[in-house]
Amino acid sequence: MDETTSAPAGAHPHEPHAEGLASKLNWLRAGVLGANDGIVSTAGLVVGVAAATTSTSAIFTAGIAGLSAGAISMAVGEYVSVSTQRDSERALLAKEQRELREEPEFELAELAGIYQAKGLSADTARKVAEELTAHDAFTAHAEAELGLNPKDLTNPWQAAFSSAVSFTFGALLPLLAILLPPVPLRIPITFAAVLVALAATGSVSARLGGSERGRAVLRVVIGGALAMAVTYGIGQLAGVAGI
Repeated sequence: MDETTSAPAGAHPHEPHAEGLASKLNWLRAGVLGANDGIVSTAGLVVGVAAATTSTSAIFTAGIAGLSAGAISMAVGEYVSVSTQRDSERALLAKEQRELREEPEFELAELAGIYQAKGLSADTARKVAEELTAHDAFTAHAEAELGLNPKDLTNPWQAAFSSAVSFTFGALLPLLAILLPPVPLRIPITFAAVLVALAATGSVSARLGGSERGRAVLRVVIGGALAMAVTYGIGQLAGVAGI
């Protein structure tokens, strides 16, 4: 596809300018978080159980229970969180629509003032405000005053689905890693597989957020290793105690 037809004139090819960016980033954010949580929580659970017993059925039952509960919890939590955000956005947009109907001149002056505060001269700011208002007053005011695109609000169902699916796929990795190898190799292989997977999710997360990749990877890897070490120790104590 020709870049000149897919981005505004003067835009850098690597910079996102397409509509729908907020919802795409929301979907990706929820997906990466869900996968990371699925990996860490399920890995901690199955490693702890495997440290206490070699029973495959016990490990499998614990892993599936943790996967199911975690996926549902992630979906519900994400849905509630994003729904609350969307309700707030809708309330702000409704207020802006009402103000545009009741006080159009005041709103026009307010929009001009926003652009003047950004460095435009009073005359240019007024002209920009008038042209944007003539084109699409509601969108112009929503974006300038509220930082919202009325056509691109966050989607709670999308976020919930993404979280549940990604948590499930993330949780499957430690579950398979603990069940498939021979008993003596279960825990070492699970540790290795989980740390590699966490390094991958940390890298993706850093790239999405535009932050330093090494620090993000190190953070999630250390956190995951610590979680497994703690649950392994608890499992060992429980196994020795015969609980």
